[in-house]
Amino acid sequence: MSIRPWRDIARRQSRQIMVGNVPVGGDAPITVQTMTNTPTSDAKATIDQIRRCEDAGVDIIRVSCPDVESTAAMKQIVRAAKVPIVADIHFHYKRALEAADAGAACLRINPGNIGSETRVKEVIAAAKANGCAIRIGVNGGSLEKDLLEKYGEPCPEALVESALDHIKILQDHDFHEFKVAVKASDHFLAVAAYQQLAETVDCPLHLGITEAGGLIGGTVKSAIGIGSLLWFGIGDTIRVSLSAEPEEEVRVGYEILKTLGIRTRGVRIVSCPSCARQGFDVIRTVQTLEERLQHIHTPLSLSVLGCVVNGPGEARETDIGITGGGAGKHMVYLSGVTDHHVQNDEMIEHIVALVEAKAAEIEASEEAHAAAAE
Repeated sequence: MSIRPWRDIARRQSRQIMVGNVPVGGDAPITVQTMTNTPTSDAKATIDQIRRCEDAGVDIIRVSCPDVESTAAMKQIVRAAKVPIVADIHFHYKRALEAADAGAACLRINPGNIGSETRVKEVIAAAKANGCAIRIGVNGGSLEKDLLEKYGEPCPEALVESALDHIKILQDHDFHEFKVAVKASDHFLAVAAYQQLAETVDCPLHLGITEAGGLIGGTVKSAIGIGSLLWFGIGDTIRVSLSAEPEEEVRVGYEILKTLGIRTRGVRIVSCPSCARQGFDVIRTVQTLEERLQHIHTPLSLSVLGCVVNGPGEARETDIGITGGGAGKHMVYLSGVTDHHVQNDEMIEHIVALVEAKAAEIEASEEAHAAAAE
């Protein structure tokens, strides 16, 4: 479905960089990132986790490189991954040099703990030599000591000043393939910092609310923080930081983008919270459908409503819809129009089949349109 004019988001104009073969910034789609949590030295476990994230739709994935064993595994990981790999570097700048040589598409460095400007210069040289991008990752929990002394505590001004100081180092060495993040666990602090930075620089911005929490709490906090910034038109790539499996971060990231109408992937389910009027178990049905339809990548909409109070109205706005009826007999809507009934015990399999068929139809239509355009 098209986005109404009153929902349009005017996106901040940033310059574009490349992270491997993925464009970030400019008019490129806002990318979804996550980070592995396996020991990077265990290449097989890390690659397996990357595969699950790729299935969930991740565009770019970050891998921590805390030791020599991790950077030694990077070549195998980079070769196996279908998406660009970002090497996450803290404290040991030599790990950045090793990761660049191993094929990382981007080096994520935290200015507060990477070391002296001389070490940052060496990282820049390695990035240039290997065609890597750099992400400057400022974090409220690891600001430089001098900035903490100057401001007394993490604040938007401190985060922005840290970012600008390190942007200057990159620019002074004629390096411009960089993006910047100014994250904090306090979403008010993070949003204010990003807003200030967005007015000052033209580089792509990587959004995130760091240490957001568990799956539910972290999702809510991230949706408020990241969602607010995206609504303001700020942001070129996002990572939802959850104490959950990385593929869950990817799914939440896409849900934020889908909710704002910025980017769609997979099935958007509209469902009611259920009540005594429900003609079937809405909660369990939706849980099952969410799991069964994860393999669908084509954007389409499905409404699952327990009764006819709001069901027909929601069904008119979705590709496929179902509303609960009496005696275990429910109405199915196709393209907003009543079409046929389905019995309770056949409902799940029937909906899955309808969604799969609709996805195949959309894909075939898009392929035919693309072929005709050529």
